[in-house]
Amino acid sequence: MSELKLCQGPECHTYTTKDRLKGMKDNKTYQTRRRSNLLFDEFCSMHCYNDWFNKYGTRAVDHFGRLTEPKHLTEDNAWIKDYDWRTDDDTQRHFYLNQITKERRPLTEDQYNDTSYTLNER
Repeated sequence: MSELKLCQGPECHTYTTKDRLKGMKDNKTYQTRRRSNLLFDEFCSMHCYNDWFNKYGTRAVDHFGRLTEPKHLTEDNAWIKDYDWRTDDDTQRHFYLNQITKERRPLTEDQYNDTSYTLNER
């Protein structure tokens, strides 16, 4: 059974566009659209995304954790995985980069694609 993937915008069905108008002859109603796979994961448009965030955004931030003090980027937490598509050298294509010191540490492609892989400290 295929799962119907509908837009999660709380007001999606109220927008009067031709693609939302569904039904037979005199029984046509405006309905929620299917979500888009191109730009938005759960919404058919940025308008519906903004509607959702305006309605539920504060609750979502409170649920997942509101910042109470500023975060600081230091040499210890400035490491990101990066990729250089311009090089022909496969050993230097994937790397960890320190955004502050600009130090680079090579990675294999498998390490780069592994979301649980972390940098081994020296």
